[in-house]
Amino acid sequence: MALWMLLYLLTIVKNSLGADTEERLVEHLLNPAHYNKLIRPATNGSELVTVQFMLSLAQLISVHEREQIMTTNVWLTQEWQDYRLTWVPEEFDGMLKVRLPSKHIWLPDIVLYNNADGMYEVSFYSNAVVSHDGSVFWLPPAIYKSACKIEVKHFPFDQQNCTLTFRSWTYDRSEVDLVLRTDVASMDDFTPSGEWDIIALPGRRNENRHHPNYVDITYDFIIRRKPLFYTINLIIPCILITSLAILVFYLPSDCGEKMTLCISVLLALTVFLLLISKIVPPTSLDVPLVGKYLMFTMVLVTFSIVTSVCVLNVHHRSPTTHTMPPWVKLVFLNKLPTLLFMQQPHNSSERQKLRHRRHANERRQAAATAGGRGLGILAGLGLGIDGNGEGGGGGAVTMATGGSTTTTTGGGVGFGKENSSEACTCYVNHASVKQFGGEIGGGSGESPDGVNGLREGAGSREGGVGGGGGSAGGSGGGAAPLQTSVLTRAKPPPPPPPAALTQALLGQACPGLDEAVDGVRFIANHMRSEDDDRSVSEDWKYVAMVIDRLFLWIFIFVCVSGTVGMFLQPLYQNTTVKILTHTPG
Repeated sequence: MALWMLLYLLTIVKNSLGADTEERLVEHLLNPAHYNKLIRPATNGSELVTVQFMLSLAQLISVHEREQIMTTNVWLTQEWQDYRLTWVPEEFDGMLKVRLPSKHIWLPDIVLYNNADGMYEVSFYSNAVVSHDGSVFWLPPAIYKSACKIEVKHFPFDQQNCTLTFRSWTYDRSEVDLVLRTDVASMDDFTPSGEWDIIALPGRRNENRHHPNYVDITYDFIIRRKPLFYTINLIIPCILITSLAILVFYLPSDCGEKMTLCISVLLALTVFLLLISKIVPPTSLDVPLVGKYLMFTMVLVTFSIVTSVCVLNVHHRSPTTHTMPPWVKLVFLNKLPTLLFMQQPHNSSERQKLRHRRHANERRQAAATAGGRGLGILAGLGLGIDGNGEGGGGGAVTMATGGSTTTTTGGGVGFGKENSSEACTCYVNHASVKQFGGEIGGGSGESPDGVNGLREGAGSREGGVGGGGGSAGGSGGGAAPLQTSVLTRAKPPPPPPPAALTQALLGQACPGLDEAVDGVRFIANHMRSEDDDRSVSEDWKYVAMVIDRLFLWIFIFVCVSGTVGMFLQPLYQNTTVKILTHTPG
């Protein structure tokens, strides 16, 4: 027990002696009789005090683009020689180092020259480590707010080069010489940032040729923004909005939401521009990349609105308001659809077939009329009689006079005018032929159906109506039937009946014929005009569709090339920065 008490007392005495030794050493070093912290540690006025300087980055707190301020947490390593702070270790129980308050010793007075907002000097004056040979090692921490010129040209894929410039505030080069301890800043205790990546932290010593006594230490903070946040919240929505602007040209013109989609896209881009204006610094030197892309998209959307208005104007054109020029038909109906991989729809409706058949019949009828022969009453109405006379009644034969034509069929006799636009058809029954054939032809009605008298009355080429015809008709009971004679296609058509016979038969057999023919003609012309107008309107709609498809491909090419071209620009900047970073010196 006594032994343990003795050991305890010896330990206390030793500690007290050690504390007394450090206290004696501090009093010895900081004795006002031979040490003054205001005097530079130099033996004479021409001697330089060399200060080795190194910066250690602990954290990149923020980079404020709008205020152009970079906030960093750094440690400043400073080391110099002070001949007044030396001692013999043997005289102080072998102590090699001692911690002295930094405010009680001489300091090189190094401050941040490009300070923007905050303290120029360090925020905390830590103790300095002094060795027995007079070397002083001081590592104060500091939080600096330095001015940084923000380059917004490639925002948000930008790289910034912010600098920290250190220099002695009191002494110049003739008194204190700053020397870089290492060529790059230390990042041993660095805490990674969620917004910026540190590319390089090179340091350099700057000398001014015009002012030889000027020297400073500058560290370049080459940092790159992490674009993930802006890509998710800004770039991708912009690209999606641009794709919506492209889809405007794929939306059918019959849909009434074409202009609504354009205006909605334009309003969305306006909201994004307001968001960008609060993020990027208000500078007129450069336009940020995302701002350029938004303006590019806004120009495209505005142009799409103008184009959509023009397309809708073309889509709703009609023959009553516009006439389609031949070059429009050539370019937009024949040439461009093939180049744009569009297939023009083939209209197989009955209306289209009838229209083509009617046009063909009209051309054939015009050719026949020029030769002095009509195609018949049904063909004159445009009801589709072919060149062989086969059509409405089947097996009809047409006889033409100076102003009219006569068509006979198995069931009656038809009369019509030569002109196709004024053609009509009237079928006369057997009773009418019996009654008027004998009267006009002069016969006594001995013929079974009176047709022979009609044939004889029509046999006079001078158009006279006499009794000879009647007698001929009366004795013509043994003649061949009218149906057999008129249906024989190898024979030439019989001579035309006189005009008086035609007018009499039409007036007696069909009292309302003129009004009926006028009504049918009006309906036919109206349907024909409506069909033609509908065909022209469909051509205008197809032209609008071709214009839409043309601008769809143009916008796809412009948007893809513009997007890729704009967002590839930062890659060249990154390559340049890497080359400059790895350049020696």
